[in-house]
Amino acid sequence: MATESCRLYLITPPRIDVADFAEDLARALDGGDVACVQLRLKEAADDDIRRAAEALLAVTRERGVELLMNDRPDLARETGCDGVHVGQQDATYEAARQAVGAEGVVGVTCHGSRDLAVEAAAKGADYVALGAFYPTDTKEAKARAEPDILAWWSEMTTVPSVAIGGITPANCPPLVRAGADFLAVVAAVWNHPDGPAQAVKALEKAIAEAPESE
Repeated sequence: MATESCRLYLITPPRIDVADFAEDLARALDGGDVACVQLRLKEAADDDIRRAAEALLAVTRERGVELLMNDRPDLARETGCDGVHVGQQDATYEAARQAVGAEGVVGVTCHGSRDLAVEAAAKGADYVALGAFYPTDTKEAKARAEPDILAWWSEMTTVPSVAIGGITPANCPPLVRAGADFLAVVAAVWNHPDGPAQAVKALEKAIAEAPESE
């Protein structure tokens, strides 16, 4: 999950039709630079999550993109995902690391808390997710964050940060300039009127132009 510049981190919609979404994901990944994809199906049955992981891994591996499982270290290990993302109310970091091993990616939600971010990094998290920076309908945000936490984090440590929460091409430049290593995006990609490939292109363009838009 190392990065020299800000990259995209895609999260699946809460509910998907696996066959159709696999095609949408392929289009998104072919649209530009995407670092990883998080499979986040909170309300799905385990068998449905397994089927989704199998289908999406076929897409991500062909393109050299990592697939992370949300919340479920056990299913991440079982399905062969590249890692797992855990929240503060999900599995512990220790359980996640044990499941995916030293080579697997473990990311931790830290909301807007500097203390939680420091704690996660100290334990060995591969990245910390910070936010929500903007209003979002995807999930109920437990905290709001300001871009200065990204600036503080990037100056303090080399552990990457993932900015999350209502991010679009229009509002992402302050996060990029503040030092976000990744932008986690859901609706801005999957609900884009011109499709996911154009959404990725638009976000990539906004990231590239962010320093010029100060």
